[in-house]
Amino acid sequence: MEAKLRKLYFTLLIPAIAGFVITSIARVILRPKTYIADNVPQLAPLLFVLAVAFGVAFPILWRTLFVNKNRNRKQITEAELLKFERGTLYIALLAPYFCLAAFFLGISQFHFYGTVLASFYATYYFYPSQKRISYERKIFRAK
Repeated sequence: MEAKLRKLYFTLLIPAIAGFVITSIARVILRPKTYIADNVPQLAPLLFVLAVAFGVAFPILWRTLFVNKNRNRKQITEAELLKFERGTLYIALLAPYFCLAAFFLGISQFHFYGTVLASFYATYYFYPSQKRISYERKIFRAK
């Protein structure tokens, strides 16, 4: 299970990292004088809120829904836990893509750094380590 989740984790994360590298190289080569976000002031807070929502809030909501759905059960199957963990990764790892969009569009530093923090939180906290997965198995009594 850990191997499947790690593969999914990196499959979702590597394109965002590649996007940052490509965008950084393009910024150095092209040296844009203005960015799209300069003309649309609502874009910065929107990307910030979306990054925090997908990096922090929606994974908590997803977990709460999963717990409430299974609260009267003595145990869950390994497949159910895997489905839950995959869903969590899909939700949480959208935050780096909002951060990439914020970087590409050149939003204000305050909002950009907020998206960076939300992305770092999502990528760090939801990394499917063996310790975290075994803890989840223990909590939900997955067999």
